[in-house]
Amino acid sequence: MARSPSEPLVAVEGLSHWYGEGEMRRRVLQEVTLTIAPGEVVLLTGPSGCGKTTLLTLVGALRKVQEGSVRLFGCELQGAGRSIRQQLRQRIGMIFQGHNLLRCLTAEQNVQMGADLLPGLGYRARRDQAREWLRAVGLGDHLNKLPHDLSGGQKQRVAIARALAAQPQLLLADEPTAALDSQSGREVVGLLRRLAREQGCGVLMVTHDPRILDVADRLLQMEDGRLAEASLELAGAVSP
Repeated sequence: MARSPSEPLVAVEGLSHWYGEGEMRRRVLQEVTLTIAPGEVVLLTGPSGCGKTTLLTLVGALRKVQEGSVRLFGCELQGAGRSIRQQLRQRIGMIFQGHNLLRCLTAEQNVQMGADLLPGLGYRARRDQAREWLRAVGLGDHLNKLPHDLSGGQKQRVAIARALAAQPQLLLADEPTAALDSQSGREVVGLLRRLAREQGCGVLMVTHDPRILDVADRLLQMEDGRLAEASLELAGAVSP
């Protein structure tokens, strides 16, 4: 199903989710409602274990929707089969804390995997895209290094470059600046904001980093599985 021009990229309504069975069953999301428009940068904060990553994986079509509605690019994920979810994931860039780099591939080859998703590009064009994004995240001198030769922060930047190289319509990021120093973190978040503005990409980013709150169009706070709008002015006032 195609998305109507007036419809948001993501529309979540009444979303609840549980883990476990029987007496061990635990509710981790409680009637969450959320929208993300094209070009919008939304930051999601909250204590560890409150449901932020679970929400990210549900919006990213990585889990089945148990209760409520999740519309992604105009397509309802409630009851959607594996093939539909897989097709939708090709339009999403995902940055998670585990990096998920292929150990046998160089930094350039890992990033080129993202460019491989772009239709109509030959090998040289995909390679050039990979190199451009690695330079953009400050790794232009590390193209041929394998993951085991990179620091944790460098691996994170390779993972970010790989997600951006696919030119996604929606970018989901879980603590993308956690392993980065202050300057690198600002540069990376600036890239994400540029992607949102120039390509109309929606961004949903989980973060505990007060240094980057000013890039957000909206700030959301999650606690005990419930979502609420937070004040950007107040967040800026308490940021260092």
